[in-house]
Amino acid sequence: MLKFVAKHMQSIDGVAIYPVISFIIFFSFFLGLFAYVFLLRKSYVKELENLPLTENE
Repeated sequence: MLKFVAKHMQSIDGVAIYPVISFIIFFSFFLGLFAYVFLLRKSYVKELENLPLTENE
């Protein structure tokens, strides 16, 4: 099955760019997520930490 797919993928011009684009999207998403987490306000994080412990209002 893999030989079948690989054979047909090699016949497409410019197919080598797709893994590079996929890696860039994957890497930029997690880099953005990493930056978002570390740039959160500490007061907001404390509020979210205590959210399950507060009574329903």
